[in-house]
Amino acid sequence: MIRTIAWATLVAGTLDILSAYLWTALAGGKPANILPSVASGPFGDAIQDSALAAPLGLAVHFAIMLVMVAAYVAVAARFPALLRHWLVSGVLYGLGLWFVMYWVVLPQRFGIPHPSNPAAIARQLVSHCLLVGIPIAWISARTIRAGRR
Repeated sequence: MIRTIAWATLVAGTLDILSAYLWTALAGGKPANILPSVASGPFGDAIQDSALAAPLGLAVHFAIMLVMVAAYVAVAARFPALLRHWLVSGVLYGLGLWFVMYWVVLPQRFGIPHPSNPAAIARQLVSHCLLVGIPIAWISARTIRAGRR
């Protein structure tokens, strides 16, 4: 299980942060602000100008991804249907993660309003479903089933 969690965290976490950089750059934003913003979640706004902001942001990002992956793996290991239907499970998990992030976490922590821009929602869903949920489900299905043989 540890290997599954480690690989899925590395893959999904990397794809997710790269997509954040890409979408931010395409929107004309500053990708350099992403990791300090992530770090400000648990460490507050004072961290924004610190030299530690980006490394802490990356650590926080992967810590959050680790929790998301571990939760999925724990459930998938007990429900073989999630492993058999990994594609559907991954998309649904990505949708769930998107909902929690954009309808609970961001509004509560940063006061960000619920998403309403269809293009932004589409970008968010692509990232959460295709780049996070599906890789987590696929890696889990491959490694958990291989371990049962």
